[in-house]
Amino acid sequence: MSTKTVSQMDIDHLSIIRASVTDFMRSCGKYVNGPGRLLDVAPQVHAGAAPFFSGVEISTLDIDPGSEATYIADLCCDNSGIIPTAYFDWVVCTEVLEHTLNPFAAIKELNRILKKGGYLFASAPFNFRIHGPLPDCWRFSEHGWRALLDYGNFEVCELNAIEKEGRDLMPIHYTVVGQSR
Repeated sequence: MSTKTVSQMDIDHLSIIRASVTDFMRSCGKYVNGPGRLLDVAPQVHAGAAPFFSGVEISTLDIDPGSEATYIADLCCDNSGIIPTAYFDWVVCTEVLEHTLNPFAAIKELNRILKKGGYLFASAPFNFRIHGPLPDCWRFSEHGWRALLDYGNFEVCELNAIEKEGRDLMPIHYTVVGQSR
């Protein structure tokens, strides 16, 4: 078995990505206007969206059948048998879409579970190493995010890149807010 080396750049980028997600979650509060339902899509081992959103009902979704998430589901499938259509006001999907086998199916499913006018808060790394949980399948550029959200019937409200000096056109991380049309 070979040993994998993690570069200093990747250690630095992980720190930047984690700070970016935290800052992004804090900034998303401006889209949360009163009581409602929020779905946090992520492995249950991550910190979660709950610390950033108060006064809302929070459910969780994970693909791992052994997790303690509210819903066990594959975003790339139609989960209408377990998650009603137009049920959630907000969906948080940070650092997940790059791990899906079909991000186009996943974005359609995210739109299906959101109420019309509901918000998707999503993020993914761009300039970062392959990481778990595996598989790690995709990287989305600004153009990829726009195409993906348009395909999923979302209006892009915000699209932000974390750039690093000296690495033009190679952002470390993207955050995006989409509104369901």
